[in-house]
Amino acid sequence: MADEFLRGPYLVVMPTDPATAPATDPPRPSDAERACLRRYWRTNLAVVAVLLVLWAFIGLGCGVLWSDWLNQFRLPGTGYPLGFWFAQQGSIASFVLLVLAYCLVMNRVDRRHREALARIRGAEPAAPAGSLGR
Repeated sequence: MADEFLRGPYLVVMPTDPATAPATDPPRPSDAERACLRRYWRTNLAVVAVLLVLWAFIGLGCGVLWSDWLNQFRLPGTGYPLGFWFAQQGSIASFVLLVLAYCLVMNRVDRRHREALARIRGAEPAAPAGSLGR
């Protein structure tokens, strides 16, 4: 027996027993698609690695390890020692900037990835969710 649910304007029939659900496997990606997905993942990991190294350099290096040396400099307009500023606000501000950089870089990588997959599949690249197709 199947339970019926109304979702928006569509009627969706969902089986109650997983054994009665149709056994359809998703289509297997081609070798070219798998290579494209591997390139995307490697690019993502490289971006994450670079940003994590920068975060460690700024947060740990400038905020803890080299803070005494950085304290000889003052933050312009505030008079705070630079090492103190990195330990208190600089590491947090840099983290927010690194998150922004990740978003901007990955948006570009995602767009290139969608275009590459569309070329492989021979279709027009789909507009990302939430865009107006520009």
